[in-house]
Amino acid sequence: MQKHFVTVFVGLAVVAAGLMALHTKPVIADTQSSSAVFDSAGKLKLPTGYRRWIFVGAPLTPNALNNGNASFPEYHHVYIEGRNVDAYLKTGAFPEGTVIVKELTRVLNPTFPDGSRTEPSGRGYFNGEYNGIDVTVKDSKRFAKTNGWGFFTFGHHPLPYAETAAESPITECGSCHVTFVAKTDMTWVQFYPLLRDK
Repeated sequence: MQKHFVTVFVGLAVVAAGLMALHTKPVIADTQSSSAVFDSAGKLKLPTGYRRWIFVGAPLTPNALNNGNASFPEYHHVYIEGRNVDAYLKTGAFPEGTVIVKELTRVLNPTFPDGSRTEPSGRGYFNGEYNGIDVTVKDSKRFAKTNGWGFFTFGHHPLPYAETAAESPITECGSCHVTFVAKTDMTWVQFYPLLRDK
């Protein structure tokens, strides 16, 4: 009798657990997790939805103002997720897992020697076609050799961009950041008023 009672009790417990699972709310993803996704080979996957993140600035170094040989002759449209901008504004440093996207756009069809053109709003520089994307990811363990940030290039050319990117050698990106902006969390905050003027 006692054995039968235990069997019935265990059976009811299993049924009850199953019913509870059906009525349990889904687990909400950790909003503090990183948007950086790496494949099994350690390559970074191209971030998605970044144009809806916080736009912090767009420095421009056109060829026409750099003897025809600018390192980056495009606008640098820089995007950071809102939660990471908020953290920076509070602490002066980006949290682990921060992803910063720099999407390049060419200058729209220059008509003057300095690379400018005239539009209804006046003479100046205007955005042309997309022309590449670079991404930085903060992960102090993974990227200890470059002050905790990894640098990735998905191509410097018109769309489409590569779907994945291996970490760039320090000589391509990281060395400039280490040399010039190590004191501002490896980020050119002096070009982004939202971050610079916190």
